[in-house]
Amino acid sequence: MTRETEEPLVAGLLLAAGGGRRLGGRPKALLSHRGRPLVEHAVGVLRQGGCEVVHVVLGAAAGRVRAEARLPGCVLVDNTDWAEGMGSSLRAGLASLRAQALPVDAALVSLVDQPGIGGEAVARVRRAYGSQGSLAAASYGGRRGHPVLLGADHWAGVAADAVGDQGAREYLEAHRDAITLVDCSDVAEPYDIDTEADLVHLE
Repeated sequence: MTRETEEPLVAGLLLAAGGGRRLGGRPKALLSHRGRPLVEHAVGVLRQGGCEVVHVVLGAAAGRVRAEARLPGCVLVDNTDWAEGMGSSLRAGLASLRAQALPVDAALVSLVDQPGIGGEAVARVRRAYGSQGSLAAASYGGRRGHPVLLGADHWAGVAADAVGDQGAREYLEAHRDAITLVDCSDVAEPYDIDTEADLVHLE
């Protein structure tokens, strides 16, 4: 079977490197949710949404995450520059996907600190893949959010613009006319776990 006749490979890319500065320095990947580290839940959501290949970018307390979280089958990527912000994690994750043995057609990017976004939202955005030139994102009340699908043709441009904490925001803004927005308002809530007050969202 040739690559052209196979299903496109849309890999999950989970950004889980944050140090939780506004949470007293508790790494977000290790926050407890349903009795397990939050990173396990986030990986499970990507798999529920159809991403069989999942790369997880670790940063703060990466050694503890490796030791305490059960992440079988995932490619774990250490981002030593995690303190620079989300941009460095996105660059590290895309570089890891480029090095994948099987060519990856698109990255479906999600954030570890958004447990209100489940597998159905991931599946909807994943279905928006049309080619390696695809760009798509979940939308909530008309506003773009996560997860975000980045066709492989865009990775170099995204990486070049991914600085500080903005991730792919600048690139997506510059290409907003090319983005397919996928309404997920009825199946997901895009809140972040950023502060102590946000911890009420964890179970």
